[in-house]
Amino acid sequence: MHMAFEHPVRVYWEDTDAGGIVFYANYLKFFERARTEWLRALGIGQHLLREQSGGMFVVSEARLQYHAPARLDDALIVTAELMEKGRASLTIQHRALLNNERSGSPAQLLCAGEVRIGWVDAASLRPARIPAALLETIS
Repeated sequence: MHMAFEHPVRVYWEDTDAGGIVFYANYLKFFERARTEWLRALGIGQHLLREQSGGMFVVSEARLQYHAPARLDDALIVTAELMEKGRASLTIQHRALLNNERSGSPAQLLCAGEVRIGWVDAASLRPARIPAALLETIS
């Protein structure tokens, strides 16, 4: 079992709709940030990775479930956890949780999702195998 990586996110005006609730598509942005920071914590900078390997990850599939709204100024915990690893793709489970640490209550699940990222040749955007050293680091 892999441990979920946690990334803090604060909800700003730009993240919300006219009602002060996080716009549904912005959860994908939060998940992207957590995934990028998870890779960075593993020593994998995506820009350098592209330059050195000639490849990059692209999102090929996303599925989200909304449970409760996040609102302006909320402190969130956004997670990234490797669920499945293949030769050319990874499936990452994400959760956006309301951080209730101050109140002593457990974090509340707001949105859950699975994102599949595939490895492609950066020049042609054709699917390719994830470099073995990269797969080893991600394990």
